[in-house]
This record gives sequence, structure tokens and C-alpha cells, in this order.
Amino acid sequence: MHYLILLHEAENGSARRPDARPAHLARLDELRQQGRLVLAAPLPKIDADDPGAAGYSGSAIVAQFNDLDAARIWAEAD
Repeated sequence: MHYLILLHEAENGSARRPDARPAHLARLDELRQQGRLVLAAPLPKIDADDPGAAGYSGSAIVAQFNDLDAARIWAEAD
């Protein structure tokens, strides 16, 4: 089944984003290689490809998981 995961930007997320991004992208790439990733996109706070200082409110992911618990476990580890 496909699940929509909305990840909300953590407090000080913009400052932590450069350090967390490589691992986040690697986890998404793993889903992609398994053929389970449908969509992954950042959610900028303003209507712009690069929101600059405005930052991001989070990200949206649509991926296939065996069940809701598996989707939650994946999201909580991200």
C-alpha cells in the first residue's frame, strides 16, 4: 500500500538541514532503488524553488510500505 508521509521541519531545522540532508537523501534513494518511492519533495515556506532565509516547512513523501506501522517506523527514523 502507498502512504503519504508529511515530515514537519523541526525547530532549528534550517540550521540542521545541511548535516541531516545526506542521510535523508540516502534513505530516499534506497526506497527508489527498491521501486517503492513514488514522490519525494521539499515543502518551501514560500512559493520558490530556493526559499532562502524563509526555509522549509518540511517535506512530503509517497512510498510503498507493507503497512501503516512500517511507514511510521520509516518516518520516525528519518
